[in-house]
Amino acid sequence: MYIGRFAPSPTGPMHFGSLITAVASYLDAKHQHGIWKVRIEDLDQPRTVKGSDKTILDTLHQHGFHWDDEVVYQSHRLDIYQSFLSKLNEKKITYYCECSRKEIADSAITGIDGMIYPGTCRNKILDSNHHALRVKVEDLFIEFEDKIQGGIKQNILKEFGDFILKRSDGIYAYQLAVVIDDALQNINTIIRGSDLIDSSSRQIYLQKILSLPKVTYGHVPVATLNQKKLSKENQSMPINISNVKDNLIACLKFLGQDYEVVRKENTLTNFWATAIQLWDISLVPKIKTIEI
Repeated sequence: MYIGRFAPSPTGPMHFGSLITAVASYLDAKHQHGIWKVRIEDLDQPRTVKGSDKTILDTLHQHGFHWDDEVVYQSHRLDIYQSFLSKLNEKKITYYCECSRKEIADSAITGIDGMIYPGTCRNKILDSNHHALRVKVEDLFIEFEDKIQGGIKQNILKEFGDFILKRSDGIYAYQLAVVIDDALQNINTIIRGSDLIDSSSRQIYLQKILSLPKVTYGHVPVATLNQKKLSKENQSMPINISNVKDNLIACLKFLGQDYEVVRKENTLTNFWATAIQLWDISLVPKIKTIEI
C-alpha cells in the first residue's frame, strides 16, 4: 500500500510553497487509495516558533486535508535517533569533527548543495564534547528515478563528502532523522519540493548503511518570487485562509493539473474528491522552480 507524508517545520505559518507540497503529496497518495501522514519536523528548536505547529495543522484542516494516524513530532523521538546513531558508531563509520564553518569554507570546494567537506578530521581522535559527528561516505554513485524529475545520479563522496549526522550543538541532523522517521512510519513514497532533491542521495545512502527500506521520491517545482524560494526565512506571506478554494486552485494550476474542472465543485468535499480522481503526476512540470 502507498504510504506518503507531509513533513513541515514549525518555523512559522504555512505559505503558498508549503501548501503546494501538501496538495501534491496528498493527491498522489489518495489517488492511489493510499495513506497520508503528517509529521512535524521540529528538531531545530532554536528555529521553532511556539504555536506554529498548531497553526500549520489548523491551516491544513481548514483546507480540507484529512491525515491518517497521529501527528508525529521529531522532538519526541531523540532517543530513537541516538539508538540508530549508536549502530553507526559501532560500525566505526562515523567520526567527530572540530572544524568551524570558516575553516571548512577556507579549504573546501563548493558542491551541488553547499561546501564539500574535505575530510580534515577523518583520522583524528576527538571526543563528543561540542564536536559534530560525521559519517564516512564511500566513493560511489547513488542513482534513483524521481517520479517527476526523472533519473538522478550523484557521487556521494565527490559531490557531498562526509556529511553531518549530529551537530556540534547536539541537534540531530535532518538527513538522519528523516530517514529514520520515514522507515519507522513505513513511508514508501515521498512527494516534496525540489529544494530537497539533492538530499535524496544522502538519505538513500543512510538507508543503505542502516539497512532500512528504499523509498520512492518525487520532487515538485519550488515556487519562487523575485527568484527567491518562498520560505519562512524569506518572510513569505502566510496563506490567507479566507480564500481556501482559491488557494487550492492556485496549487493545482501550479502543478499542471486540470483545475478548471475542479473549480466547478461547490463544496470542499467534492473539490477534493474530483481533484483526487483527476490527479496526474505526469502533468507536473519537470523543472525545479517556477516563478509566481
